[in-house]
Amino acid sequence: MSDLITIARPYAEAVFARATETDALDSWAETLDFLSAVVSDPTVADIIVNPAVEHGRRLQLLLDIGAEQLSEEGQNLLRVLVENDRLPTLPDIATLFHQMKSEHDGAIDVEVISAYALKPDAEKELVTALKKKLGREVNISSSKDPALIGGVKIRAGDMVIDGSVAGQLSQLANELGI
Repeated sequence: MSDLITIARPYAEAVFARATETDALDSWAETLDFLSAVVSDPTVADIIVNPAVEHGRRLQLLLDIGAEQLSEEGQNLLRVLVENDRLPTLPDIATLFHQMKSEHDGAIDVEVISAYALKPDAEKELVTALKKKLGREVNISSSKDPALIGGVKIRAGDMVIDGSVAGQLSQLANELGI
């Protein structure tokens, strides 16, 4: 997540409240994913941060791009974000919305970072163990970071489990005062 997370939070909370109120969590998730992808496109990103491009032109461009995808409420969200110069926060709004949706659905998003790609069997075992430990459904995403040397680092909400070799070496260095 970016530095814009604090700015994105109230928007994500408002969209989540509306999506819950109208029983439209899945459609809002799709809308936010779509808008996030649009504003993350390098060409569009250059336009939305360019001060020479008027708000009206930005809005019309995005409405034209999303003509087939956006509901009236999705278009209204775009209007508010354009008016308040908050379009760059859309990826963070989407991320926060998905976290709230997972929590609402009784699940938790878990990020697993390992030195090497996890094999499917190992990932299944990890999901089973995390379900047991956390008492919730687990949505897992995994990535590679060779700098970990070996082992894994797991992030589930505010909880971080660092079972990596790099983490253990860092902890040892701290204990030795190095």
